[in-house]
Amino acid sequence: MPLKEYNPTTPGRRGMTGADFQGLSKKAPEKSLLSSKKRSGGRNHHGRITMRHIGGGHKQRYRMIDFKRSDKMDIPAKVAALEYDPNRSAWIALLHFVDGEKRYIIAPQKLQEGQTVLTSETADILPGNALPLRCIPVGTNIYNIELKVGRGGQLVRSAGNFGQLMAKEGKYAQVKLPSGEVRKIFIECMATIGEVSNPQHENISVGKAGRTRWAGIRPTVRGMVMNPVDHPHGGGEAKGKGGNHPSSPWGTPAKGYKTRNNKRTQKFIVKDRRKKF
Repeated sequence: MPLKEYNPTTPGRRGMTGADFQGLSKKAPEKSLLSSKKRSGGRNHHGRITMRHIGGGHKQRYRMIDFKRSDKMDIPAKVAALEYDPNRSAWIALLHFVDGEKRYIIAPQKLQEGQTVLTSETADILPGNALPLRCIPVGTNIYNIELKVGRGGQLVRSAGNFGQLMAKEGKYAQVKLPSGEVRKIFIECMATIGEVSNPQHENISVGKAGRTRWAGIRPTVRGMVMNPVDHPHGGGEAKGKGGNHPSSPWGTPAKGYKTRNNKRTQKFIVKDRRKKF
């Protein structure tokens, strides 16, 4: 879908762009698949801020998404509607299964209302169909990829992303992720065919600060304008940085400092996302 541009009626409107919702359903979301969504404002149970820059925002209701797909094997479903979801960057699709159940899934690109999708080991390689990795041809673009059998898709779920099945060796398949990392994933894990919808999401220009507040994000104060007691970048005259290396307020180096230390899963990474070879 193309982006929608606005006339420069105000300074905030000048240069602002937004998603064009053509092709999405204008009906209300499926009531049985909605749940309430409580906001914390970034506070813990003591009322203290434990996560900065969170607060406000428009009221939202959570859409219960079926990331597993595996408990509906060989049961076809019709795409009843493509909908907007305020909780994620991608569009979602409402499925009506032939047994009468309704579920939401993350919609892939090129999925149309009225099409049929299927979760099966013998399903066609078409957008929206879900299969185990062992049944997917090498070179296919996939998304909503499981890391553990039955847990549901955890990888490649945001707008415009896709992974690529690179190889199959024994019990594991090698999948290239959007970051460039190539990772081994158990071959019985499920994945969905296609690329995640709404690829233009990354090109949206917010246009004004208020639109960020609608999303529940509060302003960020730069460390450089703080006092020395508040941030490692603070203090000094004018714009002096005090000779400090870029860091977080708690002193963790930024700008390329590697913090990953997970020896338990290191063996599954075939190619690191940082290495350009």
